[in-house]
Amino acid sequence: MSDLGKIDRAFFDRHVAPNLGADRDDVAVGPTHGVDFGVLDIGGQALVTATDPLSILPAIGLERAARFALDLVLADVAVSGVAPSHLSICFTLPEGLTDEEFATIWETIHAECADLGVAVVTGHTARYSDISHPWVGAATAMGVGDHDDIVRPDGARPGDRLLLTNGPAVESVGLLTTLFGDRLELPDDVIAAGRDRLEEVFSVRDALTAAAAGPVTAMHDVTEGGLAGACNEMADGAGARFAVDRAAVPMRPGVREVCDHLGFDPWAATSCGSLLLAVDPDGVDDVRAALADRDTPVAEIGRVEAADDGGSEVLVDGERLEHPSVDPSWDAYAALAADAADDSDS
Repeated sequence: MSDLGKIDRAFFDRHVAPNLGADRDDVAVGPTHGVDFGVLDIGGQALVTATDPLSILPAIGLERAARFALDLVLADVAVSGVAPSHLSICFTLPEGLTDEEFATIWETIHAECADLGVAVVTGHTARYSDISHPWVGAATAMGVGDHDDIVRPDGARPGDRLLLTNGPAVESVGLLTTLFGDRLELPDDVIAAGRDRLEEVFSVRDALTAAAAGPVTAMHDVTEGGLAGACNEMADGAGARFAVDRAAVPMRPGVREVCDHLGFDPWAATSCGSLLLAVDPDGVDDVRAALADRDTPVAEIGRVEAADDGGSEVLVDGERLEHPSVDPSWDAYAALAADAADDSDS
């Protein structure tokens, strides 16, 4: 098992995949490593569902933290191309979170759900001892649509083009500069640019926009393991080769400088808000134009090819790109948080 973050493929295949409870015919897409959602068949309609932890970081502002937590959950349904429509949410709150603070969190979630057409249908909310931020619960998002409209995670086909929104490490850099910018020995303009990246961590509307403009054949949000992980997971699902041009991958302002300063590879770092898309060549211009209309940066970074041996691989400028064993932004966060705690104790 990996040391931090999601369980690795070997553990999943050995312990999780063979043990999935009852075998039911209505499960159209079940748990698969690297896949963001599951699908049930309900009377001929597709119910897309996904579950994620809730992460609330008060230090970035309660309203922004609540929007971020919600978008992370809803995005795993949105990448199916089906709009999220229902939400089940569970809060296990720290004892020190006040009623007023939780009211701000809840009212922000309500407003964002209302804007997206998402109804909260059930949940649980309570305070518990030994709970601390950021992990304060979990939620399940659902969406109902036609099976034919689903963008399957394993749907990339040879000939498709690869598009990337925003770019690597926007989430990691946005969080690290917002939380610990005063500890980074970098120019003020770099810190400011890094903090601006935190406004790019929202991907639900981008995913639905791209799917509507398509045809999009596969879509993955760039979370733990970063762009390297997302490419490998999508290529593995498709049994294909992803040929990526490094120079074409967009790098948002402040990202390279912050990652170099902290000594980690932006391609391996979590980047909520960035989407990796496989798009039919006939749809590339339409998808790019639709995202540009939302002021979302997007670039064509490569293509999908048939793998020689029927397996899968990711090549960047002809060299093999492996799936990261651990997300390096976690170590950077832990080190900076530890330094901050030491200073507050001294």
